[in-house]
Amino acid sequence: MKATIIGGGVIGGGWAARFLLNGWDVAVFDPDPEAERKIGEVLAGARRALPSLYDKALPDEGALSFHDDLGEALAGTDWVQESVPERLDLKHKVHAQITELAPESAVIGSSTSGFKPTELTEKGARVIVAHPFNPVYLLPLVELVGEADHMARAAEILRGIGMFPLPVRKEIDAHIADRFLEAVWREALWLVKDGIATTEEIDEAIRMGFGLRWAQMGLFETYRIAGGEAGMKHFMAQFGPALEWPWTKLMDVPEFNDALVDLIAGQSDAQSGHMTIRELERLRDDNLVGMMRALKQSGSGAGGTIRAHEALLAEPEGADLPITVARAIPQSWTDYNGHMNETHYIELGSKANDRFMEMVGCDAEYIASGGSYFTLENTVRYLAELKAGQRVTVDTQVLQGEGKKLRLFHRIMDESGAVAATVDSLMIHVSLETRRSSPPSAGISAKIDSYVVAQADLPWPEGARR
Repeated sequence: MKATIIGGGVIGGGWAARFLLNGWDVAVFDPDPEAERKIGEVLAGARRALPSLYDKALPDEGALSFHDDLGEALAGTDWVQESVPERLDLKHKVHAQITELAPESAVIGSSTSGFKPTELTEKGARVIVAHPFNPVYLLPLVELVGEADHMARAAEILRGIGMFPLPVRKEIDAHIADRFLEAVWREALWLVKDGIATTEEIDEAIRMGFGLRWAQMGLFETYRIAGGEAGMKHFMAQFGPALEWPWTKLMDVPEFNDALVDLIAGQSDAQSGHMTIRELERLRDDNLVGMMRALKQSGSGAGGTIRAHEALLAEPEGADLPITVARAIPQSWTDYNGHMNETHYIELGSKANDRFMEMVGCDAEYIASGGSYFTLENTVRYLAELKAGQRVTVDTQVLQGEGKKLRLFHRIMDESGAVAATVDSLMIHVSLETRRSSPPSAGISAKIDSYVVAQADLPWPEGARR
């Protein structure tokens, strides 16, 4: 599959990274002589952050190419994403060329945050709005506006690269999300201008309070809870009258002059000027990964999208031994020494145990029926350092499988195939009703036996106790 990115700024670079790290070939067209450098820096951040969201390995990267000829960039493409500056005359010019040169089957999206589809297509272009949010390679939301069939094809592709397509029912200026952001932005400008709060204090009010709630529940679900046992009706009755009070200045905008710009910029410099933009991006990405991984555990908000995408990722295949884990090391697994903390070597062994249990039929359905394996003992050998971003694989050898016991030996390997650690894990089958040991089902025993037979000629693994 191939994606063509028209415009290689922050948003275009984020789109390029999202597609590339999901296995697509990506062609970039941008006359900026610095485009390759800028996209390279965005890609460095994406390679560090995106794989950390997942407990499976993402596909191998596609091929990235840069083009001076638009027709060459568009040849054979499946998706075109335009992210040029927000000037309607420029977008008309670019989309006239895209419509002429792109394959008929290609999805053509515009990253515009303000223009409506009827404005983009008024001169005959074939395009829908596909409005993402920065950083595109991490945040899943894409607002889709435009022709229904075109949006449907776009939505299917976007879900395949881990994004959350949100069709907008009727076209409107600034779509959905940016209208909220604009309302908050206008009120924030007044608070700063009137000396009520600084830029830092406003940011603290968001990130220490409702920002955390919104990340998992949004607006209406948050307020439903605020209504207590009586729910949303009670909340509306209690706080509805406030809509008539002069709390906000949403219909009034402060004069946008040099004095206001200098005030805002000065406070922002005092707040964050001690860090470079790249340092701030890394901090943002690490925080997003941590929050989104937490949401993934419950499937709430963006975590549900990550779960759904992870389920689509291919399971790796081994040669002599099954591969039970293939993933990148997330930043949150490293410690003050800069390498992976010892507890996470055991976590990799635990993930490998869980995967092998699924492979022999001890899956969620079987566990719900009342049977499972419990771990009795783990023996871990630490052989080499692993660091954030490294891709690791774990292969698994069955050392014992008869009766109630299951003993698995896991080798944790880095990208080169060198063994960084081993985990020797002994488990026992239990009845979840009695919480005592019990024989596994005949089907599970048969599948375990098949692995024992298949691995019978393999040597006893180095590091495993006899």
